[in-house]
Amino acid sequence: MSVTIAKDLKLKQSDIANSNILALTATLLVRLVAGPACDRFGPRYTFAGCLLLGAIPTALAGAVTNVRGLLALRFFVGILGGSFVPCQVWSTGFFDKNIVGTANALTGGFGNAGGGITYFLMPAIFDSLVHDRGLTPHVAWRVSFIVPFIIITAVAIGMLAFCPDTPTGKWSERHLAIQRRLADHGITGAVVDVPGEFADKQTPSPGTESPDTDPGHGEKLGLGATTKPRASYDREAQIGEQQMLDTARGEVVQKPSFKEAMPVIFSPQTLVLCGGYFCSFGAELAINSILGSYYLKNFAQLGQSGSGRWAAMFGLLNFAFRPAGGVLGDIVYRYGHLWGKKFLIHGLGFSTGALLIAIGLLNSHDKSTMFGLVAGMAFFLDAGNGANFALVPHVHPHANGIVSGCTGASGNLGGIVFAIIFRYNHKDYAKVFWIIGVMTIGINLALSWIRPIPKGQIGGR
Repeated sequence: MSVTIAKDLKLKQSDIANSNILALTATLLVRLVAGPACDRFGPRYTFAGCLLLGAIPTALAGAVTNVRGLLALRFFVGILGGSFVPCQVWSTGFFDKNIVGTANALTGGFGNAGGGITYFLMPAIFDSLVHDRGLTPHVAWRVSFIVPFIIITAVAIGMLAFCPDTPTGKWSERHLAIQRRLADHGITGAVVDVPGEFADKQTPSPGTESPDTDPGHGEKLGLGATTKPRASYDREAQIGEQQMLDTARGEVVQKPSFKEAMPVIFSPQTLVLCGGYFCSFGAELAINSILGSYYLKNFAQLGQSGSGRWAAMFGLLNFAFRPAGGVLGDIVYRYGHLWGKKFLIHGLGFSTGALLIAIGLLNSHDKSTMFGLVAGMAFFLDAGNGANFALVPHVHPHANGIVSGCTGASGNLGGIVFAIIFRYNHKDYAKVFWIIGVMTIGINLALSWIRPIPKGQIGGR
């Protein structure tokens, strides 16, 4: 429907490019806020909030009459893109580290594929309103936006009404299940402070300031851990009681303060995730916005509809290719531990960059060659997205929302940067493809030496 809307609102190509950049900027800002919000309020409420806030401007699309209105609309609709972060945080909370890559990649892949589905769904709704209901194009495109508003609102309400916060109950009680498990092993201690850099000072829980030993209650350990007889648990693999308590504290998501969040945001490991997602998801966003026009330029015989359908396939490939990245991440984790997941991200990044350079330099006018190269590039690009969020749950797991928010926002930042490069190169799409390819290889190479998780990190392994 982009042609119909552009004609109705008398838009120039620069207006469309600016609206795309504004939407990406809004999503970037929302993702940065959504991350800490997930840690504080829980991903379910954050997810539903993003959907409901983004649904309102979607319903108001019909009120747009000029360029300024479109820019404002695209900015506020961009709130919907922020829902990706609580989606990933929520998924992470339900699955173990050895399978979380597959889970996150499946949920993320369906989200990305939604962009491809809209290429088919919205024009179909528009055509139905014009041909079956007799509406004019001026009215039909405005009415068609009521459909996504209804779908988004229904999903958000269903989420609030029927979905749990965590596998064990309410978000505010997420620590209780772990405390019960520790108590079963004869260990008492509040799972509140995070060991290591995230909490600068460790203070004992009330009532634990007693001497190191207490004949009536067993040996006292730091941070409120107390040993007691463990009966049948003696047959399990044994680790120290203090180690068990520290590990539990390292895994439970904490409510972050600004001071505590800064070391997480600026750690080298967070930078690796942000850099990888900047390249992979950023390139996907930018390419999605111009691919139909690129195909139309090189294959004019396809027409607007044909080039749009072929461009939609790029987004729809996420159904298979992004989950593949998560599955591969889980497989290499079993055999190569965390370094395997990290090297997978960089390997996929190098391959993506090489194919982007090939597409740009060849600038093929043969459909089989062009579509084959784009599909091959899409595999490595989408799998890179999945592999990235297969590693995210391992990095600072006590601040998973913050790490997820920063990583997700970096993807949008990449989309903005690459969209600006496309904008100022006008219709020289091939040139921008190889520029993005060179940047992708360079960034992955620069980050490849950093450890996958901080040295000495407790939890996340």
